[in-house]
Amino acid sequence: MKNIITFLLIAFTISGFAQNKAKTLLDEVSQKVKGYENISIDFKYTLENASENIKQETRGDVIMKGDKYKLNILGVIRLFDGKTLYTISPEDEEVTISSDNDNEEDAITPSKMLSFYEDGYMYTLDIEQSIKGRKIQYIKLTPIDSNSEIKYILLGIDSQTKHIYNLIQLGKNSTKTTFTVNSFKTNEPLSETLFTFDANKYQDYYINKLD
Repeated sequence: MKNIITFLLIAFTISGFAQNKAKTLLDEVSQKVKGYENISIDFKYTLENASENIKQETRGDVIMKGDKYKLNILGVIRLFDGKTLYTISPEDEEVTISSDNDNEEDAITPSKMLSFYEDGYMYTLDIEQSIKGRKIQYIKLTPIDSNSEIKYILLGIDSQTKHIYNLIQLGKNSTKTTFTVNSFKTNEPLSETLFTFDANKYQDYYINKLD
């Protein structure tokens, strides 16, 4: 019995240490991100579901400044000016206008992708991997809400730069999505109208207002 108690005490101590280290690392990432005026990211996005025989890969880019962002992915532009979201589809010649949808359940949207983990997750230190000469420390995030569609998320953090390298999300339906950062630039000179929707550019488009 004494040996069992000793083992449990050691296990809890190690667990607590790992959780504290995970929190410290997440805090460092959060502080660094919030210190930038703006962030520009080129990324690769992969969606996989083996049971459904699905594997899709695409590249995209996003520019973020505070809550505002401009996201290009799959030929569609998503422009959020802090209040209104404009989804622009050149192929369909359509613009969909809606209020901020960042509060959708389980949605990791551009304005939250570098800070989503701050609320609603339990976290613990996971494995460390060497990727292309960089040490990537993974933190496992598990939703506190048992009804969440997310099973868990692995957040890969570059130990040297304290920037997010990748995000691997596993859904309860076995769908795996991976977001990998190809380039990460900060404090770039941006146009004052970058996050402003110019209706004159889309006079021939169908305007779909959802609100």
